[in-house]
Amino acid sequence: MNNSRRDVLALGTAAAAAALLAPGEVAAQAPAAAPSRQAPAFYRFKVGDAEVTVLNDGFVPRKAEGWVSNVPLAQVEAALEAAFIPKDDIRNIYNVTVVKIGSRQVVFDAGFADNGQPTTGQLAANMAAAGIDPNQIDAVICTHFHPDHIHGVRQKGGALAFPKAEIMVPEPEWAFWTDENRIASVPEGRRANFGIVNRVFSPSRADIKRFAWGAEVIPGVTAIATPGHTPGHTSFVIASGNAKVLVQGDVSGPPVLFVRNPHWHSSFDADPQVAEATRRKLYDMAASERMPIIGYHAPFPGLGYVAKDGNGYRYEQAQWRSTV
Repeated sequence: MNNSRRDVLALGTAAAAAALLAPGEVAAQAPAAAPSRQAPAFYRFKVGDAEVTVLNDGFVPRKAEGWVSNVPLAQVEAALEAAFIPKDDIRNIYNVTVVKIGSRQVVFDAGFADNGQPTTGQLAANMAAAGIDPNQIDAVICTHFHPDHIHGVRQKGGALAFPKAEIMVPEPEWAFWTDENRIASVPEGRRANFGIVNRVFSPSRADIKRFAWGAEVIPGVTAIATPGHTPGHTSFVIASGNAKVLVQGDVSGPPVLFVRNPHWHSSFDADPQVAEATRRKLYDMAASERMPIIGYHAPFPGLGYVAKDGNGYRYEQAQWRSTV
């Protein structure tokens, strides 16, 4: 269609719209304001009778350099290029999971609240958009104690983000990060995390519930030992009827790097060898059971499947379904 033809059609459309106005009315021609950020991000689906909502808490941009510790940077950049991801702007995404199961409504990990970078802290707005009231959350269940998972338990001013929620943490993770004698054994760049753990949990220390690996944390939610990323890192199987979903936490970071290449070692893993063994064990289970996985750092909404593929795994994002 040439330009003159488009102009004629545009004029005709405008004239038709004007003809529908009552005498004296003027058509509003102001352009719509450009949004400064994405629309609220949440995704809801069912697992048996349980209702699962994944909510985005924002992202932090990172570069490829320094992410993988045991392969050349060029190899990492090639994997990113093949996945159409810029090597200097990898979006480290944060997906928080809320589950209504039985009589309980629980949050798995808590994001940043107002303690992170400007591109984070989106959870509260996304919960409001999803119709989830923080005052109605019964429990916050932690996979591990890295800042992007626990900062959001408590706002910068000290108030609890989920005022009526019981805080539930893995016993092995608690034992490690609350033992001051272990500080010297942690690389210097990670020692600040002991202070963050103290800030978040100490005011509520007497009320925190600790659970063991293998325990049913609440009815329908079972803790799975997945150490390596941190000493007490824990994943969770949510089961209702014959349906299951796996909340994996940080068993892997971005799937394009660590699901496809489970032998790649993340610089964020405390024990890379244990983390690799954990990845393989967990993904072998998920693949054999065809169990969907929610990844904290997977592309939103973080719901996908893994399948065995050579020496690694193939990640398939789950089919988008209508909300319940």
